[in-house]
Amino acid sequence: MDHVRFAAWLRGYIDAWRSGERAAVEALFTEDATYSFAPFQPPLVGRPAIAAMWLEDPDKPGSWSAEYRPLAIDGDVAVAEGETSYRKADGATQDVDYRNIFVCEFAADGRCRSFVEWYMTVPQAREQEDEPAA
Repeated sequence: MDHVRFAAWLRGYIDAWRSGERAAVEALFTEDATYSFAPFQPPLVGRPAIAAMWLEDPDKPGSWSAEYRPLAIDGDVAVAEGETSYRKADGATQDVDYRNIFVCEFAADGRCRSFVEWYMTVPQAREQEDEPAA
């Protein structure tokens, strides 16, 4: 894996998420791939299970945005960092934002064989109450 190929894979990940098409999701992963939403969670196993999870409850178009970038690559292991943002039904109001790290292991053909996500919710800005004048 190299920077250019990994950046293209990450764009394909977002495109597949946006499309909601089984073939686009399956094209990202090997037949026996594993996919974990968190490092200590049991993974989904197999491309059909991964695609089924993606398509089970898809995010509505326009309700989210995402951007992921390669952070580090060592042989067939690549790490990405990025942001995922969800909006409320009006499309303008912030709902929740995440910062993401993906740890991906790739097969020689460029498909992912192991995907582990690490994510954190971004704290919302607190409205500060006006302090009374002294």
